[in-house]
Amino acid sequence: MSLLDELRTLDPRDPGRWPFAVRAGAVGACFLVVTILAGYLLVWQDLNPQLEQLQGQEEQLRTEFKTKHAKATNLEVYKQQLGNIEKSFGAMLRQLPSKTEVDSLLVDISQTGLAAALTQKLFQPETENKKDFYAEQPIKIRFVGSYHQFGQFVSGIAALPRIVTLHDVQITSTDKNNPDQLQMDLTAKTYRYLDDEEVASAEAARRKANPVKPAGAKEGV
Repeated sequence: MSLLDELRTLDPRDPGRWPFAVRAGAVGACFLVVTILAGYLLVWQDLNPQLEQLQGQEEQLRTEFKTKHAKATNLEVYKQQLGNIEKSFGAMLRQLPSKTEVDSLLVDISQTGLAAALTQKLFQPETENKKDFYAEQPIKIRFVGSYHQFGQFVSGIAALPRIVTLHDVQITSTDKNNPDQLQMDLTAKTYRYLDDEEVASAEAARRKANPVKPAGAKEGV
């Protein structure tokens, strides 16, 4: 009888009657299966958190790669946009007068009011306010005239080659019997760019007013 025929005649409900070689093989097979299953479960439980962490890192790296790839693809577009911004900024900066041109700009503002046939009652430049790279020059102005003349003045200011903005505009009546006789109070602001020396001086003043404390320094020390 062949081995295959012997295996077919075995009674699975009575393994005690199996030949010794068959019983030994069955025990060895069961032990091998249990060992593989136990090892798989133990290794999987130990490595599963690491696998999840690596999967998360992979997803993060994929996202970073897509972002950087998109930036690299659009680099030329960004360069062109930056160039356009710099040109636009340069054009706006050229509209700001230098320190030597401010006086002539103040004259232009006053002359614009006179050209509109307004009667000038007040033209008072105030203290200049310095910002990061430019200075703001407010001017208190008072004119007397009609609505039509005020409109001409505003249009004339808008037509100036330099930047001038109008703020806090108030129009009041000065003669109840003459509705065209009005008074306009406003603050005009002109702007100029600071030269390199002024920017450096302003930066030094800010640092002196707000000194950087050494790391770990305590208040009052």
